[in-house]
Amino acid sequence: MPRYALLILPAFNRVYGESAVRLTRAELAVFSARALDGDVLGSEETRIGGVPYVTFETARPLTDADVALLSNLSSVYVVFGVEGELLRPLAMRPRDRLSSDLITIQKYAGKTNEHFTKLLLNVTALAGEKGLGDGLSVFDPLCGRGTTLNQALMYGYDAYGIDVDGKDFEAYAGFIKTWLRNKRLKHTAETVPVRRERALVGRRLNVTFGLSKEAVKAGDVQHLAVVNADTLRSREFFKPRSFDLLVTDAPYGVQHGSKGGGGLSRSPLELLRQAVPVWAELLRPGGAMGIAWNTYGGTRAELAEVLSDAGLHVMEYPDFEHWVDQAIVRDIIVARRPTT
Repeated sequence: MPRYALLILPAFNRVYGESAVRLTRAELAVFSARALDGDVLGSEETRIGGVPYVTFETARPLTDADVALLSNLSSVYVVFGVEGELLRPLAMRPRDRLSSDLITIQKYAGKTNEHFTKLLLNVTALAGEKGLGDGLSVFDPLCGRGTTLNQALMYGYDAYGIDVDGKDFEAYAGFIKTWLRNKRLKHTAETVPVRRERALVGRRLNVTFGLSKEAVKAGDVQHLAVVNADTLRSREFFKPRSFDLLVTDAPYGVQHGSKGGGGLSRSPLELLRQAVPVWAELLRPGGAMGIAWNTYGGTRAELAEVLSDAGLHVMEYPDFEHWVDQAIVRDIIVARRPTT
Protein backbone atom coordinates (compact mmCIF):
# COMPACT_ATOMS: atom_id res chain seq x y z
CA MET A 1 0.00 0.00 0.00
CA PRO A 2 1.21 3.56 -0.64
CA ARG A 3 2.83 5.07 2.43
CA TYR A 4 3.38 8.74 3.25
CA ALA A 5 5.07 10.87 5.91
CA LEU A 6 4.20 14.35 7.14
CA LEU A 7 7.04 16.40 8.60
CA ILE A 8 5.65 18.39 11.53
CA LEU A 9 6.30 22.11 11.57
CA PRO A 10 7.93 23.21 14.84
CA ALA A 11 5.56 25.22 17.01
CA PHE A 12 6.72 28.42 18.71
CA ASN A 13 4.49 27.46 21.64
CA ARG A 14 6.17 24.56 23.46
CA VAL A 15 2.96 23.28 25.05
CA TYR A 16 1.10 23.25 21.74
CA GLY A 17 4.10 21.63 20.08
CA GLU A 18 3.81 18.70 22.47
CA SER A 19 0.27 18.07 21.17
CA ALA A 20 1.00 18.82 17.51
CA VAL A 21 1.51 15.24 16.33
CA ARG A 22 -1.68 13.95 17.95
CA LEU A 23 -3.71 16.93 16.71
CA THR A 24 -2.29 16.49 13.20
CA ARG A 25 -3.42 12.86 13.22
CA ALA A 26 -6.93 13.95 14.25
CA GLU A 27 -6.94 16.67 11.58
CA LEU A 28 -5.72 14.17 8.98
CA ALA A 29 -8.62 11.87 9.87
CA VAL A 30 -11.07 14.71 9.11
CA PHE A 31 -9.35 15.40 5.77
CA SER A 32 -9.60 11.71 4.94
CA ALA A 33 -13.28 11.43 5.85
CA ARG A 34 -14.38 14.68 4.22
CA ALA A 35 -12.09 15.50 1.30
CA LEU A 36 -9.41 13.05 0.12
CA ASP A 37 -9.90 10.69 -2.81
CA GLY A 38 -7.61 8.12 -1.19
CA ASP A 39 -8.81 7.04 2.26
CA VAL A 40 -6.23 7.12 5.05
CA LEU A 41 -6.02 3.65 6.59
CA GLY A 42 -4.63 4.79 9.91
CA SER A 43 -1.80 7.02 11.05
CA GLU A 44 0.93 6.91 13.66
CA GLU A 45 3.78 8.95 15.06
CA THR A 46 7.12 7.89 13.65
CA ARG A 47 10.52 9.34 14.45
CA ILE A 48 12.80 9.50 11.43
CA GLY A 49 16.29 10.79 12.03
CA GLY A 50 15.19 11.82 15.51
CA VAL A 51 12.45 14.11 14.15
CA PRO A 52 8.70 13.49 14.63
CA TYR A 53 6.61 12.61 11.58
CA VAL A 54 3.04 11.47 11.09
CA THR A 55 3.10 8.43 8.80
CA PHE A 56 0.10 6.82 7.15
CA GLU A 57 -1.01 4.45 4.43
CA THR A 58 -3.76 4.93 1.87
CA ALA A 59 -5.95 2.55 -0.10
CA ARG A 60 -4.72 4.12 -3.35
CA PRO A 61 -1.97 6.62 -4.23
CA LEU A 62 -2.66 10.23 -3.34
CA THR A 63 -3.61 12.39 -6.31
CA ASP A 64 -2.16 15.83 -6.97
CA ALA A 65 -5.44 17.24 -5.63
CA ASP A 66 -5.02 15.21 -2.44
CA VAL A 67 -1.49 16.50 -1.90
CA ALA A 68 -2.71 20.05 -2.51
CA LEU A 69 -5.33 19.57 0.20
CA LEU A 70 -2.83 18.06 2.63
CA SER A 71 -0.55 21.05 2.00
CA ASN A 72 -2.99 23.01 4.19
CA LEU A 73 -2.74 20.80 7.27
CA SER A 74 -2.13 23.16 10.15
CA SER A 75 1.17 21.76 11.45
CA VAL A 76 2.65 20.20 8.31
CA TYR A 77 5.91 21.42 6.82
CA VAL A 78 6.54 18.86 4.05
CA VAL A 79 4.57 15.91 2.59
CA PHE A 80 6.71 12.92 1.59
CA GLY A 81 6.09 9.70 -0.23
CA VAL A 82 7.84 6.84 1.58
CA GLU A 83 9.90 4.64 -0.75
CA GLY A 84 11.68 1.98 1.28
CA GLU A 85 14.05 3.88 3.55
CA LEU A 86 13.86 7.00 1.42
CA LEU A 87 11.51 10.00 1.57
CA ARG A 88 10.43 11.64 -1.69
CA PRO A 89 9.12 15.20 -1.24
CA LEU A 90 5.79 15.82 -2.98
CA ALA A 91 4.91 19.13 -4.62
CA MET A 92 2.86 21.11 -2.11
CA ARG A 93 0.30 23.69 -3.20
CA PRO A 94 -1.14 25.38 -0.11
CA ARG A 95 -4.01 27.85 -0.41
CA ASP A 96 -2.02 30.66 1.21
CA ARG A 97 -1.92 33.72 -1.06
CA LEU A 98 -0.56 36.33 1.34
CA SER A 99 2.69 36.73 3.26
CA SER A 100 2.82 34.57 6.42
CA ASP A 101 3.67 37.57 8.60
CA LEU A 102 -0.01 38.53 8.38
CA ILE A 103 -0.47 35.69 10.89
CA THR A 104 2.77 35.78 12.84
CA ILE A 105 3.72 39.43 13.23
CA GLN A 106 1.22 40.31 15.96
CA LYS A 107 2.39 39.39 19.46
CA TYR A 108 0.17 39.95 22.49
CA ALA A 109 -0.98 38.22 25.65
CA GLY A 110 -3.81 35.77 25.06
CA LYS A 111 -3.23 35.35 21.32
CA THR A 112 -4.50 32.00 20.06
CA ASN A 113 -1.77 29.78 18.65
CA GLU A 114 -1.65 30.29 14.87
CA HIS A 115 -1.40 26.56 14.14
CA PHE A 116 -4.50 25.89 16.21
CA THR A 117 -6.43 28.71 14.51
CA LYS A 118 -5.62 27.16 11.13
CA LEU A 119 -6.67 23.72 12.37
CA LEU A 120 -10.00 25.05 13.62
CA LEU A 121 -10.69 26.81 10.32
CA ASN A 122 -9.72 23.69 8.35
CA VAL A 123 -11.92 21.20 10.16
CA THR A 124 -14.86 23.63 10.20
CA ALA A 125 -14.56 24.25 6.46
CA LEU A 126 -14.43 20.51 5.78
CA ALA A 127 -17.73 20.10 7.61
CA GLY A 128 -19.38 22.61 5.30
CA GLU A 129 -20.93 22.01 1.93
CA LYS A 130 -18.12 23.78 0.05
CA GLY A 131 -15.18 22.23 1.92
CA LEU A 132 -11.88 24.05 1.51
CA GLY A 133 -13.12 25.55 -1.72
CA ASP A 134 -12.86 29.01 -3.22
CA GLY A 135 -14.86 32.12 -2.46
CA LEU A 136 -15.91 31.38 1.12
CA SER A 137 -17.03 34.01 3.62
CA VAL A 138 -15.88 33.49 7.22
CA PHE A 139 -17.32 35.10 10.35
CA ASP A 140 -15.66 35.21 13.78
CA PRO A 141 -18.20 36.53 16.31
CA LEU A 142 -15.54 36.89 19.05
CA CYS A 143 -12.73 38.06 16.81
CA GLY A 144 -10.42 39.84 19.27
CA ARG A 145 -7.38 41.07 17.35
CA GLY A 146 -8.16 39.06 14.25
CA THR A 147 -6.14 35.83 14.20
CA THR A 148 -9.02 33.89 12.63
CA LEU A 149 -9.78 36.74 10.25
CA ASN A 150 -6.17 36.82 9.09
CA GLN A 151 -6.08 33.08 8.47
CA ALA A 152 -9.26 33.36 6.41
CA LEU A 153 -7.67 36.15 4.38
CA MET A 154 -4.58 33.98 3.85
CA TYR A 155 -6.82 31.39 2.19
CA GLY A 156 -8.29 34.01 -0.13
CA TYR A 157 -11.60 34.15 1.74
CA ASP A 158 -13.65 37.18 2.77
CA ALA A 159 -13.47 37.73 6.53
CA TYR A 160 -15.92 39.34 8.94
CA GLY A 161 -15.83 39.77 12.69
CA ILE A 162 -17.36 41.41 15.71
CA ASP A 163 -15.91 42.09 19.16
CA VAL A 164 -16.99 44.23 22.08
CA ASP A 165 -13.46 45.23 23.17
CA GLY A 166 -12.70 48.70 21.82
CA LYS A 167 -8.95 48.40 22.38
CA ASP A 168 -8.79 45.16 20.41
CA PHE A 169 -10.80 46.75 17.61
CA GLU A 170 -8.46 49.74 17.43
CA ALA A 171 -5.36 47.54 17.61
CA TYR A 172 -6.54 45.32 14.76
CA ALA A 173 -7.67 48.23 12.60
CA GLY A 174 -4.27 49.87 13.05
CA PHE A 175 -2.42 46.65 12.33
CA ILE A 176 -4.25 45.67 9.15
CA LYS A 177 -4.08 49.16 7.66
CA THR A 178 -0.33 49.34 8.33
CA TRP A 179 0.23 45.82 6.99
CA LEU A 180 -1.61 46.54 3.74
CA ARG A 181 0.39 49.76 3.25
CA ASN A 182 3.71 48.04 3.97
CA LYS A 183 2.90 45.25 1.52
CA ARG A 184 1.89 47.86 -1.07
CA LEU A 185 -1.34 46.07 -1.80
CA LYS A 186 -3.98 48.08 -3.62
CA HIS A 187 -6.69 48.67 -1.01
CA THR A 188 -9.26 50.90 0.60
CA ALA A 189 -9.71 50.94 4.38
CA GLU A 190 -11.92 53.11 6.54
CA THR A 191 -13.38 53.07 10.04
CA VAL A 192 -16.90 54.49 10.24
CA PRO A 193 -19.46 54.97 13.01
CA VAL A 194 -22.60 52.83 12.89
CA ARG A 195 -25.81 54.55 13.94
CA ARG A 196 -29.36 53.37 14.50
CA GLU A 197 -32.02 56.06 14.88
CA ARG A 198 -29.21 58.62 15.31
CA ALA A 199 -27.74 56.70 18.25
CA LEU A 200 -24.17 55.37 17.98
CA VAL A 201 -24.33 51.56 18.26
CA GLY A 202 -20.83 50.63 17.14
CA ARG A 203 -17.89 51.20 14.84
CA ARG A 204 -17.11 49.33 11.64
CA LEU A 205 -13.84 48.77 9.81
CA ASN A 206 -14.35 48.18 6.08
CA VAL A 207 -11.45 46.95 3.96
CA THR A 208 -11.26 45.91 0.31
CA PHE A 209 -7.97 44.84 -1.26
CA GLY A 210 -6.44 42.98 -4.18
CA LEU A 211 -3.04 41.49 -4.87
CA SER A 212 -2.35 44.00 -7.64
CA LYS A 213 -3.86 46.99 -9.40
CA GLU A 214 -4.76 44.71 -12.28
CA ALA A 215 -6.55 42.31 -9.93
CA VAL A 216 -8.57 45.15 -8.40
CA LYS A 217 -9.57 46.42 -11.85
CA ALA A 218 -10.67 42.90 -12.77
CA GLY A 219 -12.77 42.64 -9.59
CA ASP A 220 -10.48 40.03 -7.99
CA VAL A 221 -10.64 41.47 -4.47
CA GLN A 222 -11.13 40.32 -0.90
CA HIS A 223 -13.34 41.95 1.69
CA LEU A 224 -12.77 42.40 5.41
CA ALA A 225 -15.23 43.97 7.84
CA VAL A 226 -14.96 44.17 11.63
CA VAL A 227 -17.54 45.65 13.97
CA ASN A 228 -16.86 46.94 17.47
CA ALA A 229 -20.05 45.90 19.27
CA ASP A 230 -21.66 43.19 21.39
CA THR A 231 -21.69 39.79 19.68
CA LEU A 232 -25.29 39.26 20.81
CA ARG A 233 -26.21 42.11 18.44
CA SER A 234 -24.56 40.50 15.40
CA ARG A 235 -27.86 40.39 13.51
CA GLU A 236 -27.96 44.20 13.60
CA PHE A 237 -24.76 44.39 11.56
CA PHE A 238 -24.84 41.32 9.32
CA LYS A 239 -27.63 39.82 7.25
CA PRO A 240 -29.07 36.35 7.87
CA ARG A 241 -27.49 33.56 5.82
CA SER A 242 -24.47 35.70 5.01
CA PHE A 243 -21.62 33.33 5.89
CA ASP A 244 -20.34 29.93 4.80
CA LEU A 245 -18.35 29.42 8.00
CA LEU A 246 -18.49 30.67 11.56
CA VAL A 247 -15.22 30.00 13.37
CA THR A 248 -14.39 31.22 16.86
CA ASP A 249 -12.26 30.56 19.91
CA ALA A 250 -14.72 30.93 22.77
CA PRO A 251 -13.77 32.64 26.04
CA TYR A 252 -11.97 30.52 28.59
CA GLY A 253 -13.84 31.90 31.61
CA VAL A 254 -12.05 35.18 32.30
CA GLN A 255 -12.84 37.35 29.28
CA HIS A 256 -15.54 37.17 26.67
CA GLY A 257 -17.27 39.08 23.91
CA SER A 258 -20.60 40.23 25.38
CA LYS A 259 -21.85 42.74 27.91
CA GLY A 260 -25.48 41.87 27.49
CA GLY A 261 -27.80 41.26 30.42
CA GLY A 262 -26.60 44.01 32.70
CA GLY A 263 -22.96 43.16 33.27
CA LEU A 264 -20.21 40.76 32.36
CA SER A 265 -21.27 37.13 32.30
CA ARG A 266 -18.53 35.02 33.88
CA SER A 267 -19.78 31.81 32.23
CA PRO A 268 -18.64 31.06 28.68
CA LEU A 269 -21.32 28.38 28.46
CA GLU A 270 -24.00 30.90 29.32
CA LEU A 271 -22.64 33.27 26.68
CA LEU A 272 -22.79 30.49 24.08
CA ARG A 273 -26.35 29.62 25.08
CA GLN A 274 -27.34 33.20 24.32
CA ALA A 275 -25.12 33.72 21.29
CA VAL A 276 -25.30 30.48 19.28
CA PRO A 277 -28.96 30.96 18.22
CA VAL A 278 -28.03 34.44 16.96
CA TRP A 279 -24.93 33.18 15.17
CA ALA A 280 -26.77 30.22 13.61
CA GLU A 281 -29.10 32.61 11.77
CA LEU A 282 -26.07 34.12 10.02
CA LEU A 283 -24.97 30.78 8.53
CA ARG A 284 -26.00 29.81 5.03
CA PRO A 285 -27.64 26.40 4.54
CA GLY A 286 -24.82 23.87 4.28
CA GLY A 287 -22.53 26.18 6.25
CA ALA A 288 -20.62 25.08 9.34
CA MET A 289 -19.89 26.46 12.81
CA GLY A 290 -16.67 25.56 14.63
CA ILE A 291 -16.10 26.53 18.26
CA ALA A 292 -13.03 25.96 20.41
CA TRP A 293 -13.71 26.09 24.12
CA ASN A 294 -12.30 25.33 27.57
CA THR A 295 -13.76 22.05 28.79
CA TYR A 296 -13.60 23.33 32.39
CA GLY A 297 -16.31 25.81 31.35
CA GLY A 298 -18.75 23.28 29.90
CA THR A 299 -18.93 19.70 28.68
CA ARG A 300 -19.13 18.54 25.09
CA ALA A 301 -22.64 17.24 25.75
CA GLU A 302 -23.75 20.66 27.00
CA LEU A 303 -22.33 22.45 23.95
CA ALA A 304 -23.78 19.84 21.61
CA GLU A 305 -27.21 20.48 23.13
CA VAL A 306 -26.81 24.24 22.57
CA LEU A 307 -25.88 23.69 18.92
CA SER A 308 -28.64 21.14 18.33
CA ASP A 309 -31.24 23.44 19.88
CA ALA A 310 -30.15 26.09 17.35
CA GLY A 311 -30.99 23.71 14.49
CA LEU A 312 -27.44 22.55 13.75
CA HIS A 313 -26.17 19.00 13.20
CA VAL A 314 -23.18 18.22 15.42
CA MET A 315 -20.31 16.40 13.69
CA GLU A 316 -18.36 13.49 15.15
CA TYR A 317 -14.94 15.09 15.54
CA PRO A 318 -13.00 13.22 18.26
CA ASP A 319 -9.44 13.54 19.57
CA PHE A 320 -8.98 17.31 19.45
CA GLU A 321 -8.94 17.84 23.22
CA HIS A 322 -5.56 19.09 24.46
CA TRP A 323 -3.99 20.66 27.53
CA VAL A 324 -3.14 24.38 27.38
CA ASP A 325 -2.41 25.21 31.03
CA GLN A 326 -3.61 24.25 34.50
CA ALA A 327 -6.87 26.18 34.01
CA ILE A 328 -7.51 25.37 30.34
CA VAL A 329 -8.13 22.11 28.50
CA ARG A 330 -9.20 23.08 25.00
CA ASP A 331 -11.41 21.11 22.63
CA ILE A 332 -13.28 21.64 19.35
CA ILE A 333 -16.91 21.14 18.46
CA VAL A 334 -18.19 21.53 14.90
CA ALA A 335 -21.76 21.58 13.62
CA ARG A 336 -23.37 22.03 10.23
CA ARG A 337 -26.52 23.87 9.24
CA PRO A 338 -28.80 21.59 7.19
CA THR A 339 -29.34 22.53 3.56
CA THR A 340 -33.12 22.30 3.93
